[in-house]
Amino acid sequence: MMMIAYFERRQQQQQQRLVPDGDVELDPDHSILRALDSDATGDVAGAASRDFGGMVFLQPARFLRPSTADDIAGAVVLAARSSRLTVAARGNGHSVCGQAMADGGIVLDMRTLGPGMEIVRCGGTTAAAADVPAGALWAEVLSWAVRNHGMAPVSWTDYLGLTVGGTLSNGGISGQAFRHGPQVANVTELEVVTGDGERLVCSPSSASDLFFAVLGGLGQFGFITRARIPLVPAPKMVRWIRVVYGAFDEYARDAEWLVTRDDSAAFDYVEGFVFRNDASDPVSGWSSVPIPHGSAFDPARIPADSSPILYCLELALHYDHIQADNVDERAKEMLRPLRYLRGLEFAADVSYVEFLSRVGRVEEEARASGTWATPHPWLNLLISSSDIADFDLTVFKRVLSRGIGGPMLVYPLRRSKWDERMSVAVPDGELFYLVALLRFVTPQAGEAAVKEAVAQNQEILSHCRNKGYDFKVYIPHYESEADWARHFDGDWTRFIERKRRYDPMAILSPGQTIFSRARPPAAVAASAS
Repeated sequence: MMMIAYFERRQQQQQQRLVPDGDVELDPDHSILRALDSDATGDVAGAASRDFGGMVFLQPARFLRPSTADDIAGAVVLAARSSRLTVAARGNGHSVCGQAMADGGIVLDMRTLGPGMEIVRCGGTTAAAADVPAGALWAEVLSWAVRNHGMAPVSWTDYLGLTVGGTLSNGGISGQAFRHGPQVANVTELEVVTGDGERLVCSPSSASDLFFAVLGGLGQFGFITRARIPLVPAPKMVRWIRVVYGAFDEYARDAEWLVTRDDSAAFDYVEGFVFRNDASDPVSGWSSVPIPHGSAFDPARIPADSSPILYCLELALHYDHIQADNVDERAKEMLRPLRYLRGLEFAADVSYVEFLSRVGRVEEEARASGTWATPHPWLNLLISSSDIADFDLTVFKRVLSRGIGGPMLVYPLRRSKWDERMSVAVPDGELFYLVALLRFVTPQAGEAAVKEAVAQNQEILSHCRNKGYDFKVYIPHYESEADWARHFDGDWTRFIERKRRYDPMAILSPGQTIFSRARPPAAVAASAS
């Protein structure tokens, strides 16, 4: 019940707006505010007071639309000259616990940030990269890069309605990460505005500590304003495959084998999900497995002694039109060693862009049904492969056996694809699983259903801690310093030192609730006198 009480307290806090009491007043006549399109009332500010999670509501004093990194630096300097003002960067508002909010502070609409995307050549070579503003959606990057240049990044998120800066501040995980690493491992240069309003360009070879600090840094050390993303020739087509398993041990053995194969023998994408052995559940039952426009699910193929929970491995092979003749044989050869239930295979050939955009159809359906606008008490975990069987037995088969009203993803990743210099925290084991519990609450379910889901999430977290799992919360959010210290474990001291170095007054990203805003020395001296 701790998480429920927390959300209730956060909602009460929206009435206690932070007003700067230093020598700078936050009013419409201030030069920074005059230079930017801003508002503190009506629908505009309302958008900045809520997020996709729909459980936290905190009103900002101003919602600014910066067009340049200098605009962002100006807003940060304005906050620094006050005694209590904070600044948050808001991309597409897809956080679920108020991470992109600033109660009584300044929220920056990163979607208005320019300039536009452009192709650059790296180091005088033929290698190409895209320079993109941090507020660009990955869907926009995909469309622009493929349509105009026939190229694309190699690492994605499943949902492309997220901003570049948002995912790079957290991790950015999808089915390509086992081969290419997460999105934070696929960027070569960043432009960042730090907590003192300084605008810096950083990379692995220049200002490298800042570069690695902001990757997965939850917006604590600087706001990413531009990113340089390597590109490769985009494939034309994708063989999209799903196969079904009745037993988790067989599913996990195959999934882990697939993600540890040499690249030459590997699929281009490996994910998976849990679904109910039930025909009546349209969201997470049998009907959630077949690929759109594919064959129907045949329940006669399921063994009679199967549990109420089944598993689906989702795979993809990239190919071009000239390779179409051998993709059938290649797919059959790669599937042959797997232990899935024969007769429960589903496949389709789709364009590369269509495959990467597949979750967009889920969004369209959710908007039509009204569930896109309801609260989303999501929980994302990274759990070591050594603990995942116990998690399946306890959580999937017992706690969540009735489903969650949305997808339940579970698939392995490789720790060696994550750079330890980055701020993001991952489990210690080489193989760990992303477990994503993506709950959608129906409009009819009401507040009671949200509280029940939040309590269930807390039950799952307590189970992971009590059993001593090697796990981390992905896109974390905690109430106490002790919880944050436990999350970062041995890297907590480094995290604090980086905060002192790049945002000593704790102006940036207050919605993460990691650090409290410090007063500037002048304000402290004035109050003491």
